Amino acid sequence: METVAPAVDLVLGASACCLACIFTNPLEVVKTRLQLQGELQARGTYRRPYRGFVASIAAVVRADGLCGLQKGLAAGLLYQGLMNGVRFYCYSLAGQAGLTQLPGGTLVAGAVAGALGAFVGSPAYLVKTQLQAQTVAAMAVGHQHHHQSVLGALETIWRQQGLMGLWRGVGGAVPRVMVGSAAQLATFASAKAWVQERQWLPEDSWLVALAGGMISSVAVAAVMTPFDVVSTRLYNQPVDGTGRGLLYGGLADCLVKIWRQEGPLALYKGLGPAYLRLGPHTILSMLFWDELRKLASRSQHQGA
Repeated sequence: METVAPAVDLVLGASACCLACIFTNPLEVVKTRLQLQGELQARGTYRRPYRGFVASIAAVVRADGLCGLQKGLAAGLLYQGLMNGVRFYCYSLAGQAGLTQLPGGTLVAGAVAGALGAFVGSPAYLVKTQLQAQTVAAMAVGHQHHHQSVLGALETIWRQQGLMGLWRGVGGAVPRVMVGSAAQLATFASAKAWVQERQWLPEDSWLVALAGGMISSVAVAAVMTPFDVVSTRLYNQPVDGTGRGLLYGGLADCLVKIWRQEGPLALYKGLGPAYLRLGPHTILSMLFWDELRKLASRSQHQGA
């Protein structure tokens, strides 16, 4: 893989994932609503305004208009920039230190980098989730927070819950991104190297990165979806006057309650849209990142 400075990787990683976010945000809106639908209710006992991927897209458009498919985009871009900038920067540092060359190094480096990125970006993900859940009363699922904007949401949370309120739900976000980041970075690097070894495609072709991203997205969706459901629930739940969640006490409590009251399959609610979102997002972000790294590496060599 091309070598660039960690600071360059920070900019490239953030830029690549923000570009991918623009295309995949509508899928994130649908996924969020499917994951909140029927919260803590037994299967078959609640209304289902969202049914399947295509029907859910249509339901969002009917309720919120075409612009509704890009709800929470500003917060999503802020999250992608913060989280992935930190994630790619830390992963690049680990690569420079030779840690990714050790057995299991890519997994550990990816997980740690993802955890740090998730912590930094948590306030933006909190607001993104709450904005994407908001809709008209007839189509509402989950708690409705009634925010007017990203800045307005951050201000409201700060005023009502204090600084710690901005990091409420981070206990679900960190393991979510840890497993996803470890799976993504480890499988992408391995898959790309495997494709290159087979010499099916020209070594410098963008198709190599595309193939690596396609393989990586399967692993990411498989391991990340249960944590994604939990993270969405923790971020969107109502809180009391002290900022304490009214439905869940944390990651473990949320997992247990979903399992007991909704059944184990509820941990994979929204799996279809989750994969359709994670798949293109992983493919696009890793493809953009890889191509931008090539350009940066060539520029460094030419300037040397």
